[in-house]
Amino acid sequence: MPYPSRRSALRTAAATLAAAAVWPAVQAQPAWPSKPIKLVVPFPPGGGTDLAARIIAERLAARLGQPVVIDNKPGASTAIGVVTVSSADPDGHTLLFSGSSSYTVNPAVRRKLGYDPYKQLSLLALVARAPLVLVTSASGPHKTLKDVMAKAAARPKSVSYTTFGTGSAPHLAGELLAHATGTQLSPIPYKGSAEASIGVARGDVDLGIDTMAAVNPLLQSGKLRVLAVISEKRSTLMPNVPAYGELQLSSALLDAWYAVAGPPAMAAAVRDKLLAALGAVMAEPEVRKKLMLQSMEPAMLGPQALREVMDSEIARYRALVARAGIILD
Repeated sequence: MPYPSRRSALRTAAATLAAAAVWPAVQAQPAWPSKPIKLVVPFPPGGGTDLAARIIAERLAARLGQPVVIDNKPGASTAIGVVTVSSADPDGHTLLFSGSSSYTVNPAVRRKLGYDPYKQLSLLALVARAPLVLVTSASGPHKTLKDVMAKAAARPKSVSYTTFGTGSAPHLAGELLAHATGTQLSPIPYKGSAEASIGVARGDVDLGIDTMAAVNPLLQSGKLRVLAVISEKRSTLMPNVPAYGELQLSSALLDAWYAVAGPPAMAAAVRDKLLAALGAVMAEPEVRKKLMLQSMEPAMLGPQALREVMDSEIARYRALVARAGIILD
């Protein structure tokens, strides 16, 4: 049997040494997830974002074999929660679950945001859509949106509406409504959906702007009345409620949805495993049923599709803000 040449032997030895050097590093990489996952929700408990996060987190934990713990971090129009995630270790154990306000509204309308969703987040998936509605107290004087706008036209700033702070999605939605109707409205900040809905039901504020999911408990108990769905056409979830489109308010439309993201520079293997788990969860009939019972529409758009939605909405909202002369900072 012929002996290997000196050159061949050297190549074999070099390859062996290289493999030996890489092997410990490969072996040292822990399996993911190796500990509980923190799902940061930049809103207080009880709102639509929190409800959606908890429905999905329960099944995600079952898929991944580790607890998925909700960490509510409200404040600064969701910026506190987003920055918490963007500055976390990119090992996939800290994730963001937030609404479109974090991904498109804030970047479009706030000049001093404190984060860039493209550069400081790993975009993962859009998992649900949540139509926005305009509500008022069921025991209050407002029966239709036309009634409210007539009052606002007669007395500027006499009609108030709830927000989650300057630059939040409800704030922008209110400003767009005011511009579309040629009126001036008064924004009233609240910490979150539950508190805001109670304020509207009590009559402390004239109007509430929030997701169907967030206002649903007080709608079901008869304490709130829906004046309009903020969409082009009527929603199948509320077929008897007029939509902005038929009320000639298309220029005031604002879309609402929920998406998952992680810190920047997440490992591709972690991202892929997480996306696979999210896809499986969103396909589960029970998860879809629970979301629809909360007036949410299940979805599953991956990183590229999510980015395309963001690109489109940020451009549209910036154009609307410029046209309306809205300054939120």
